[in-house]
Amino acid sequence: MEKYRVGIIGATGMVGQRFALLLCNHPWFEVTCLAASARSAGKTYQEAVEGRWAFADKQIPENIAKLPVVDAAEVETVAGQVDFVFCAVDMKKDEIKALEEAYAKTETPVISNNSANRHTTDVPMLIPEINGDHAKIIEAQRKRLGTKVGFIAVKPNCSIQSYVPALWALKEFEPELVNVCTYQAISGAGKTFERWPEMVDNVIPYIGGEDEKSEKEPLKIFGKVEGDAIVDSTLPKISAQCLRVACSDGHMAAVGVKFGKKPTQEEILDRWANAKPATEGLGLPSSPEKFLTYFEDPARPQTKLDRDNYGGMGISIGRLREDPIFDYKFVCLSHNTLRGAAGGGVLSAEYLCKMGYIPHKNA
Repeated sequence: MEKYRVGIIGATGMVGQRFALLLCNHPWFEVTCLAASARSAGKTYQEAVEGRWAFADKQIPENIAKLPVVDAAEVETVAGQVDFVFCAVDMKKDEIKALEEAYAKTETPVISNNSANRHTTDVPMLIPEINGDHAKIIEAQRKRLGTKVGFIAVKPNCSIQSYVPALWALKEFEPELVNVCTYQAISGAGKTFERWPEMVDNVIPYIGGEDEKSEKEPLKIFGKVEGDAIVDSTLPKISAQCLRVACSDGHMAAVGVKFGKKPTQEEILDRWANAKPATEGLGLPSSPEKFLTYFEDPARPQTKLDRDNYGGMGISIGRLREDPIFDYKFVCLSHNTLRGAAGGGVLSAEYLCKMGYIPHKNA
């Protein structure tokens, strides 16, 4: 396979750095352009992240350390060097939407880690194993944008990617009400303990906008394409509380669920064990060997032990039991900067390439 030329927009931030690491030896993708804010432009990547490199146990990839950083606002310059881009920028939402559309209109597909376009009705918000078929809305989006190839696809918020897969596997039992409390690592705020010493031995019971994202975004994931829009599902109704906890990586969720058709515990465990993701058999490099893993040990999953399950792309579940208010309760865990951010973005790009939505520009 001819490798795709890939750009990272927002390459100097924590998620951008994670993209750089994941793409270092990727069999399909080669990083040919790094873009960030004007203050980083003109520096080598190594110079731009000096004092900001977030992964003490990993070196800056040699193949990109000397690449010059381009101003992300120089859209045509970046677009001329790539087949598609990953976008993970820290800007106002209206600015992000304008930037991503500008790239798409250069016939450069955009795989976005940002929230700005998550509720644009013709932009697919992908967890490929679950709703890869939402990619068909891209044709409607291209008509709106006036493009032949360019489009925007987004990944959902990191907070939902532990429990939404577990709920998806149980959809036949019609989840109606969900109560979820998430315990979210500091890397979700782009921080390390060195940069955020206030978080040591601490819990903060508020993450701006996170409760609302956790309640609304699953409904788009569970929605369906109708005409030129993705129409959100009306169920389940979700009540969420999101807390920041003193953990480096890994988002955990404590979930209670009431079903329209209450299953047995054995049926739930069977569906988790035998879930058939839409990516199965496609040979995507970032696809985990097993999407959902259930732990019988009541002390699992644990953030430190299990966040790297299947390369940080697997979902871990445990503590299934009956609930006196809802029908059942359980605990889920996912790696927030792998499955929940850059890794999920790379997997989405692999899926869209495999399904023919992203061509080589020189083809």
